Order: sequence, then C-alpha cells, then structure tokens
Amino acid sequence: MKRYNGLFDRIVDIENIKRAHQQARRGKTHYREVKMVDTNPEHYAFLIQQMLINETYEVGEYCIMERTVDSGKVRQIYRLDYYPHRIIHHAIIQVLETIWTRTLINDTYCCIKSRGIHKAANKIKRILMDDSDNTTYCLKLDINKYYPSIDNAILKSVIRKKIKDDKCLRLLDKVIDSATGLPIGNYLSQYFANLYLSAFDHYCKESLKARYYFRYCDDIVILNGSKEYLHSTYRHMDQYLNKIGLKPKSNWQVFPIASRGLDFLGYRFYPGYTLLRKRIAKRALRLSARIVKKDYLTTAQFRSVVSYIGWLKHCNSLNLRKKVYNENVFRLISCYTKDRGIKNPLQGRV
Repeated sequence: MKRYNGLFDRIVDIENIKRAHQQARRGKTHYREVKMVDTNPEHYAFLIQQMLINETYEVGEYCIMERTVDSGKVRQIYRLDYYPHRIIHHAIIQVLETIWTRTLINDTYCCIKSRGIHKAANKIKRILMDDSDNTTYCLKLDINKYYPSIDNAILKSVIRKKIKDDKCLRLLDKVIDSATGLPIGNYLSQYFANLYLSAFDHYCKESLKARYYFRYCDDIVILNGSKEYLHSTYRHMDQYLNKIGLKPKSNWQVFPIASRGLDFLGYRFYPGYTLLRKRIAKRALRLSARIVKKDYLTTAQFRSVVSYIGWLKHCNSLNLRKKVYNENVFRLISCYTKDRGIKNPLQGRV
C-alpha cells in the first residue's frame, strides 16, 4: 500500500491557505471573523502559515450547541472559530481529500465530491429494476452514536496506513485529540468518519461478498435475494464493528423490499417506483402553505424550495409536486427570481 510523504509542505503553502479561506468563507461572508480576514487575506494567510510551520497551532475550545435535527433528535454541535481553525481544516482537506477518497469503495456516498444522495438513489432504483432476483430482501442498519464512539487511537492508525509525513500526522493528531470521538460539526469530522469505516466497507464487499452494499455515513444497506445470507452477514458485520469500538443499533432488520419498501436517503424505494419519505413530503407541504399564507417569499424559503425541487425530481411525485408548487407558489417564485435576475428553478417542472 502506497504511503504519502511531503504533504505538510503542500498544506502550509501560502496559496493553499488563501484558497482554503475562499472555500471556508462561502455562505459566511457576514461573519465578523470572515470580514476581518477579508481585509487582508495575504497577512492572515501568512500568520496561519507561520503557526503551522512553527507547530504552535493548537485546536481552540469548541462552542457546543444543541440542535434538533429533522428526525427530532437533539444533537450536540461542536463549533470552532473561523480564524484560524476552519481555514486550517480546509487547507488540510484540499491536500488530503483525493488521497483519502481513493481508499473508499464506490458505494460510500456521504460528503464525497460527485457522490451525493441522488447518485446513490439513482443506482438503487436501477438495480431494483434490473436485478429483482438478487434484490428481494434488504438488510438495513445504522451505528449507535457513531461519531462519539469512534476510537481516537484506531483512527490515528487508519490515517497512518496512507500517510507517513510526520509533521502532517502531528497536525492531524492535534485535531483528533481535541475531543473524544469525532465532534459533530467539525469540518474534518465528516472525512474522518468516512475513513474510519473504509476498511469495513472493503471487508463487506470483498470478504462477505456483499454485491449490493451502500453506506451513507453510518447508515448501511445491503440487498440480496436470500434472507439467510443477510442474517449471516449481519453477524459477521457486528463482530467486525465491535472490534473497532462500534455497535449497530438494536433496530437492525431484514425485510422484503416489494411489500415494505426501502426507507433510505430520504426516499422509499420500491421495484419500479420511488416515493419521497413522508416526513420530507410533509415539510414541503407545510412550507408551501406558509408561503401562500404570507403571500411572500424570503431568501431562506427560496433556498428551501430549490432543495425540495431536488428531492422531488428524483422520485415519482407528480401529484405531490402539484400540491407543493401550486399556482400561488409558482407565481411568488417567478416574482422572486425575476426581481433578482436569476433562473426560475420551477420553469418547465410543474
């Protein structure tokens, strides 16, 4: 296995740090610290470069916030200051992302360029249509408290399988040791999370011969024509996960897809058709009702509309689309886009 050296010099390159600021500031130009760095990007890039070269950089204290996610669960979100931490994290990823992505199987989809929800959804729809004999049943599981359960020492050893640059490793170790497990909200955490399960993915595909295996972060789906195979596969997966400090949730299940559908990635997949998850459909309908009631569209609501368009166009949703994007909503969106000189995302879709 090839191990990479000379990475630290690329991370601390002044142009790489300046690019990292440009990436990190997207959608955050109203932040006080972003405005500060924008006043003199060259100067602040130099300061970051020096603290990295001299190895004086230390991960700051996290601001921990509680946030309720779509599923109704309350998550603890860890937030670092923009300067210098988020810029440094982007500088690291700009160099290491390609190296780490090459270690992943093709059917890992979370937080990987050109491998999002809809690419996975389209592949699942295709194989359910093309290979019904080998996609009769589904094994579905997710990992209990995945991010907090990740073992820091194991994660370091995984990273060292591909990287041998000592200075780069010391920098990554500082980020890893800044919290127990992976802090949700930390920019590097999503990459570490994929990397941590990379060997497990290969084990499932290559040793357990799971042909139709899909992972999105800690949500895992395997399709097969045999219930017995899927139950046996789960037992082997459980043993492997226990070795790396992880435990599947107790609600794992094996079930027939045709009668129940596969609830995954925000959709319910059936052989021949796909529906939007009920919870997402209800949110889209509520948004539509609010827009019509106020007879006004905010920027945040417009962004939500664009997001729901993305969900709806990848499933069989003609009747739902007509309810969500009725004549009044279409009129308000048309006015919004016309006033700002941007393309109407609903044009030709409803």
